[in-house]
Amino acid sequence: MNVKIDSRKVKKGDIFVGIKTLNNDGNDYAFDAIKNGASKVVIEGNKNIKIVKNTRKYISNYLHKKYKDKLKNIKLIGVTGTNGKTTTCYLIYQSLQKLGVKCAYIGTIGFYMDKFICNIDNTTPEILDLYEMILKCINNGYEYIVMEVSSHALSLGRVDGLFFDTAIFTNLTQDHLDYHKTMDEYAKCKSKLFDRCKNAIINHDDKYSSLFIKEKNNNYTYGEKESKYIISDIKTYEDYSTFKLNNESFKTKLIGKYNIYNIVNVIILLDIIGIKDKSIIYNLCAPKGRMETIKYKNNTIIVDYAHTPDAVLNIINCIKEITKGKIYVIIGCGGNRDKTKRSIMSNICIKKADYSIFTTDNPRYEKKENIIKDMLKNINNNNFEVIYDRDKAIKKGMQLLKNNDCLLILGKGHEDYQIIGNKKIHFDDKEVVLKYINML
Repeated sequence: MNVKIDSRKVKKGDIFVGIKTLNNDGNDYAFDAIKNGASKVVIEGNKNIKIVKNTRKYISNYLHKKYKDKLKNIKLIGVTGTNGKTTTCYLIYQSLQKLGVKCAYIGTIGFYMDKFICNIDNTTPEILDLYEMILKCINNGYEYIVMEVSSHALSLGRVDGLFFDTAIFTNLTQDHLDYHKTMDEYAKCKSKLFDRCKNAIINHDDKYSSLFIKEKNNNYTYGEKESKYIISDIKTYEDYSTFKLNNESFKTKLIGKYNIYNIVNVIILLDIIGIKDKSIIYNLCAPKGRMETIKYKNNTIIVDYAHTPDAVLNIINCIKEITKGKIYVIIGCGGNRDKTKRSIMSNICIKKADYSIFTTDNPRYEKKENIIKDMLKNINNNNFEVIYDRDKAIKKGMQLLKNNDCLLILGKGHEDYQIIGNKKIHFDDKEVVLKYINML
């Protein structure tokens, strides 16, 4: 590909397009690109170089025009929502692969193309990186790509120029208000995905669902209230769940109501594709860091990515249904992110769990003390403690376990790092648990 958005990757004859990202402005690197041999530079706001009004629009139009014929050879499935994107995408990827349909996955846990797996920086990659991944899939004969589409990606134009065969809306709850400011803005941003699709699968139980139902689309609604697909008879057990969808019975290894909603997305998608045999559903497993269970003596330790109020509430409620003993929670909040959700999350833990340990997550450029201070606002109970060192917090949580108890380690899931300042330090919740299992 001869167009670049990173001046460091420019080679002689390339076109450089300066785009603004969350943390950088590529327009500032135009002269670096020229030094590296760019034959053409497209930026915003520099009198010395030819200017366009919107470089993102320029690059999306350029890429679409250049590759539109190739893009016809693959079907894109886009999943958006606050919670459930990764699990839904991974379940779809897994089910199609098991059914012999060549499907790739792009999202939070990486880029998956059969045995080729690599990490990516954003839930939805920048537009140029995204096109490179899509073209790689097309050149290798893939039929589908299922991808997570974040609100940031929709706002910043990372998927502009792409058309989705199917778009899926999981739910909308508080998150990213540091960026979107209001829930309505957040919802409207998410709904943009449904302006560029043919089929739409929509969680009708969500209060924002009407924004995602567009007249031009083939709409497939689901939920416990009036929908095209009615969910009923949900039952959760220690290592599986059962439910009915339009009175057809299903069993899944995943537990919890929210995971049943994720599974329903897969069932509806298989209907759209024309796959009638749904026996594959029971064999599907959650991705790494989503309800990842580790047995410790006669207790259970669960590592999960839950980092929003709704996700934290859902997982604790789910575990309360199946745990005989006490429930302990270890949780922190990310720095330089939505501050308003911090005390909401900690209060959910205080009220719903027996005991909580508040610790660090990815503090980034914020002082960990200030993050914890926000978490402790409006807390009246005393069934908690603060341990800033996440490693020590996990050790203490494990020491509290007695008999048929459950320890939830929330917030980081699959992540194997902590971001402190501008440093990415290796840290994996599951690794720490396994370390202490052998020591305690």
